Amino acid sequence: MSVTRAYDTLRDTVSGPVRRRESLARHTTYRIGGPATLYVECDTLSDVARTIETLAEERIEWVVLGKGSNVLVADGGYDGAVIVLGRDFKRHGVDGETLRAGAGVILAAALRDTYSRGLTGLEFAAGIPGTVGGALAMNAGSRDEWIGSRVETITLWVPGAGLTVVHGHEVEWGYRESDIAQRGLALECTLRLAEDDVERVRRTIDTRLRMRRTSQPVGTANAGSVFKNPPGDSAARLIEACGLKGMRKGGAEVSRVHSNFIVNTGGATAADVLGLVEDVREAVMGRYGVRLEPEIRLLGTG
Repeated sequence: MSVTRAYDTLRDTVSGPVRRRESLARHTTYRIGGPATLYVECDTLSDVARTIETLAEERIEWVVLGKGSNVLVADGGYDGAVIVLGRDFKRHGVDGETLRAGAGVILAAALRDTYSRGLTGLEFAAGIPGTVGGALAMNAGSRDEWIGSRVETITLWVPGAGLTVVHGHEVEWGYRESDIAQRGLALECTLRLAEDDVERVRRTIDTRLRMRRTSQPVGTANAGSVFKNPPGDSAARLIEACGLKGMRKGGAEVSRVHSNFIVNTGGATAADVLGLVEDVREAVMGRYGVRLEPEIRLLGTG
């Protein structure tokens, strides 16, 4: 593996910025974590193709990062390349009742555009940070609605095969997960929406935003829900019933607003967060016999 060779090649051929030892704390909502070996922003399809080809040649592992809203980066960083989708993948448009959106589009922007046109179907995204690509990867949504149920097609870049289109029904959608990342790099999707009254859609969005502001630690450094809800129950209920609200480890704290959030109160490390995650899991297991499964994704080790 030659990081230097990959860096030199990509710096000369990719239109977006290419950096070595880029701090990932700058690119996640947790504001935690060490550097990535390489950081590559791909503005065009040719950038994506060249980047993945080069990384494959040099045997460098890679991941795609959106807004980093459900990611905890290890304190030692990530020994690989982080790919961020830039300019050409931040475009979206509406044709009738279909939204076509690049994977780099911010969910909030897509929601604003569709609801202003009297289209319903994305209200579940109100207040959810992140990009369309990230939402596809984790099948983002609420308890009752999720993005996978709206997907018509996804355009992927598959190493060795190039552009490939898969239909929504071909994807394995799960609770806060999908198999998209195993298939390739999602570049764009089409979502099936429906016509509705603009004011009714706006009221639904406003209601959801108010609920998030009052029930979640908005304005703090966090990565959203830490644990998946166990079948038929709520992770937050179990954690709160164990008396863990406000529990701390270093700069990490179980939120006093919503117990399924662990917030960075300032200066928290990934080790702090992971230690608190294990303490919470052990407490819930000890009292209720329920093993909570993490929803956040850990990037890197050590």
